[in-house]
Amino acid sequence: MIPESWSLQEMVDPVLGLYALLAVGLLVVSGLVLLGTHVAGKNVSSIWQTYRGWLIMAPLFLVTLWLGRVPTIVGLGLLSMLGFREFARATGLHRHWWYTVAVYVSIVSLCVLELMTDPRTGLAGWYGMFMAAPVYVIALLLTIPVLRNRAEGQLQLVSLSIVGFIYMGWMFGHLAFLANSTSAFGYLLYLFFAVELNDVAAFTFGKLFGRRKLRSNVSPNKTLEGCLGALAVSMVLPWLLHFSFPHFGWVELLLSGIIVGVGGQLGDLTISAIKRDLGVKDMGTLIPGHGGILDRLDSLIFTAPFFFHMVRWFHDLY
Repeated sequence: MIPESWSLQEMVDPVLGLYALLAVGLLVVSGLVLLGTHVAGKNVSSIWQTYRGWLIMAPLFLVTLWLGRVPTIVGLGLLSMLGFREFARATGLHRHWWYTVAVYVSIVSLCVLELMTDPRTGLAGWYGMFMAAPVYVIALLLTIPVLRNRAEGQLQLVSLSIVGFIYMGWMFGHLAFLANSTSAFGYLLYLFFAVELNDVAAFTFGKLFGRRKLRSNVSPNKTLEGCLGALAVSMVLPWLLHFSFPHFGWVELLLSGIIVGVGGQLGDLTISAIKRDLGVKDMGTLIPGHGGILDRLDSLIFTAPFFFHMVRWFHDLY
């Protein structure tokens, strides 16, 4: 579990420290490569903007984890609400406050469940109620047309609200619940690091070797070669980052690679399908060079629940 607060003797957890060094090293090397490319006369303005985004996001995430369990869960909850806000604005749901308020309240309720102590077990996070939450939220959303005494057009609004809550609230909420684990640093940092490397590998292999389109009507720039290259990189990472979860055996390491390599790309393709249907390039503009929150977190939304339940099956969280 990430501590509620740090004592002077626990200022830097070894796993957190290793990932901080790894992040600094990658940012320095990437910066030098970009500088060299710029000196060589290449136009790297768009990549430089993306790089500057990482200069802000990486330290912010590491500092939030270092501050402890409560700031981590609250911070991820805020990201969840920002992501839903982007979804609501892109789909037009934001014009219907009954539904948006209901989803925002439901996401806040998930954060409370993640922070609570389970009354049955005394452990951090009320797991049973967290897992049952979609039943109550969907029932609430289905009741709104009845409370408003309206029928026309309500099915679409209910459906969008359910998708928004399940996608950005409950699925992404599994990531925040991992902060209650005794191996929280290892799990959270591995997921963030591996998912981002998976994205970079898919882009790099696609640029170098891409020939055949993966799903041309969903994401025209993605290639089969990029997909396979990213999967190969993701399968190696759990062994390279075994310090994140030294209690994992080869089966868990294998599954961790598959979850990131397959789940991460499915998450990316899913948000691409939504954007293409809506006719938008990005879900938002909050992060320069990256788009919106959903554009950056799409892969994590898919990998977090799969990884979470794999961990619970083999080791439990505590």
